[in-house]
This record gives sequence, structure tokens and C-alpha cells, in this order.
Amino acid sequence: MSIIHQVFISVLIVSSASVIGIFLLLIKQNVLNKAIPLLVSFAVGAFLANIFLHILPEAVEQSDNLTILFALVIGGFLFSFILEKFVHWHHCHNLNCSHVKPVGIMMLIGDGLHNFIDGILIAASFLVSPSVGIATTVAVLLHEIPQEISDFAVLIYSGFSKKNALIFNFISALTAFIGAALVLLISEHMNGIEYILLPIAAGNFLYIAASDLVPELHKESHFKNAILQIVAMFAGIVLLYTLTLGGHSHNHSYEEGTHIEHGHDHHDH
Repeated sequence: MSIIHQVFISVLIVSSASVIGIFLLLIKQNVLNKAIPLLVSFAVGAFLANIFLHILPEAVEQSDNLTILFALVIGGFLFSFILEKFVHWHHCHNLNCSHVKPVGIMMLIGDGLHNFIDGILIAASFLVSPSVGIATTVAVLLHEIPQEISDFAVLIYSGFSKKNALIFNFISALTAFIGAALVLLISEHMNGIEYILLPIAAGNFLYIAASDLVPELHKESHFKNAILQIVAMFAGIVLLYTLTLGGHSHNHSYEEGTHIEHGHDHHDH
């Protein structure tokens, strides 16, 4: 099987994680109404863990200029603020709302960028070796499953219908194919592009968590429910931390392999 086939099959498997939300379609709406605040709390924890324990450490490690890197994070944050400021959506506070909160649009943009980067990483890993490619695919998939559950919850919270949340989440996942195709077309010439997009995605996710999701959670006044939200938030952090440990080590393997490949290329020239 050619590298191209291996890459696109792997990306398809990872993208299919977005349909995990189909299982939530089977839940009754009154149960889903009670579950949404906990799932949103889990999403906050997942976003924060993804930003500070996965995305930023990886970006910092590869960056030659931390000032530029964190400027890109600020840029991602401000881009999200500006987009939300000028896109006037009506706010929604329950599942029956027919309008879409800006946080859903922000999440889709950030998730699309994140999936684009996943496609880059998977394709680049397969260019190093099939074993590294498979290992990276497994790591990304394990990372995506809990993240996609959280994304679906955020889209529901934002006012999307369950059907539309599933469709748009899947469309967002397809950007991984664009990232993979880009790497396959101009692979080594675009080496490191993910480390430009990573901090921008971090800024976008940080805006979503801090500006839209956390303030919504503060509306809960019952002590028991507030405690459950805190527990759910920590669960999101712990789960993403645990899963990204393996993904981080796989990325190191990919980077080492890439450096070796580049060394061979220089000797050839």
C-alpha cells in the first residue's frame, strides 16, 4: 500500500471520531439538558489541558522565538474576539433555542484548524516511516475521541440542533484531509508549518474556554451542581493529560525521524 493510501486511510479513521456525537442523539432531551453543563465543564478542562499541557509545550519546544510564538497566541485570541464582536448572533441558553451562539462558530474554526494540524502531523509521520505514522494516528485518535465528545456538547450548548452539530463537527474534521494533502504535495518545504498554526489554535481555544464557557458555568448557583461541574472540569484535564502523554512522545519520534531524513537529504545534495 502506498504512503498516500496509508495517510488518507489514517486521516479518515481519525476524522470518523467526529461522529461519536451520534450516540448523544439517542439521549432524551431532558436528560441531555441536565448533562450539557457537565459536558461543557468537561470541555473547559479538555480545552485548558490541550492548550497548556499539549499545544503550547510542543510549540515552545520547537520555537526559536518565544515572543513571536506568544504573539501568535494573542493573535488567535484577538481574532476570535474580533470575529465574535462583528458576527452578531443571538445568544441561546437552552437546547430549544433556534439561534446559534458565537462560541459554536469559534469552536468550529478552532477545531478545523486543530484537525488541519492533525492532518499535517499524520502525513508528515508517514513520510518518516509507516510505523511512526501508525503510532501517530493512534495517538491522535485517542486524543480526538474525548475532544469530539466535548465539541459536540459545546455545539449543542451553542444552539445547534443535534443533527446539525453532528454534520458541522464532521465537516470540521475533514480539514485534516487538507492538511495531509498539503504535506504530501510540498512536504519538506512546509516542514514546521504546524508550529505556526499551533499557537493560533491555542489562542482560539483559550478564548472559547475563558470568554464563553467559564462565564456560563458561573450561572449555576446550586452547590451540588457546582461541585459536579468542578469534578467534570478536572476529569477533562486529567483525561486529556493522560492521553496526550503518549501523543507527545510520538511527536518526538516523528521529529527525530524528520531530522534524520533531513540529514540524509543534505548529504545527498
